[in-house]
Amino acid sequence: MASLVGILASSHAPLMARAWDSVDAHRREQVTATFAELREQLHAARPDVLIVVSPDHWVNFFLDNLPSVCIGVGQMHKGPPEPWLQHLPYSSIAGHPDLALHLLRTALDEGFEPSVSHQLELDHGFVIPLWKMGIDPLPPLVPIVVNAIEPPMPSLRRCLAWGDLVRTAIERYPGDLRVAILATGGVSHSIGEPDMGRIDEAFDRECFERLRSGDRESLLAFLEQRLDAAGNGAAEMRNWLVAHGAAQCKGFELVGYYPCREWYVGCGFGTWNLDGR
Repeated sequence: MASLVGILASSHAPLMARAWDSVDAHRREQVTATFAELREQLHAARPDVLIVVSPDHWVNFFLDNLPSVCIGVGQMHKGPPEPWLQHLPYSSIAGHPDLALHLLRTALDEGFEPSVSHQLELDHGFVIPLWKMGIDPLPPLVPIVVNAIEPPMPSLRRCLAWGDLVRTAIERYPGDLRVAILATGGVSHSIGEPDMGRIDEAFDRECFERLRSGDRESLLAFLEQRLDAAGNGAAEMRNWLVAHGAAQCKGFELVGYYPCREWYVGCGFGTWNLDGR
């Protein structure tokens, strides 16, 4: 049986790559230290494979074909197509078809109906956190794309249920495999809208507190009431909900939070203690 050995979450602000120096040196040091802490936690978990939950930013899908959830089952995944990420050593990224197909079959058996892709491109949402953490070498990745870009999106409750499903699939996997989960995106931010650059610190901090509380219904009620007003990019908190569901809504710890208006994102970083404390 496979084991779930680590769950992490990280923002993936594009300007971390395109305009790193636009924030002051002190905050850069803080963000760098936070990524280093995530790296150490992931290294300590020693995963054989990493499930990464992230949106697709109009790279693989568009309005003519926009799945709510897509699982990448390929042997290899293409690296990021963004020109400003071509210096990264991610032209191709190994997949783990056995676990990915097992996750797909488990989802279908349990009444979930994801899309499937054998040829995904993993854009900045997938690779920026891995790059900034300095994960080298990368373990094989199983990408899960959750639509957080264009309505209609999967419900918040369904995203938690997806986390439950991912945990179930890991527990049912017949091989001896150590699996970690990384959710990327969020927290409050708005992209391409008149309020671009606005960060709702109050929302972000309350969101972390609701995650920490372990109260599933309280978290859902809060997000259903407040998420839309926190900017269109805040929809990416759906990815955190998948991770939170996989952790059985227990054990969240905030590793760092930096409301970086220069990067247009309330940058949040967290982990889940799998002992549930």
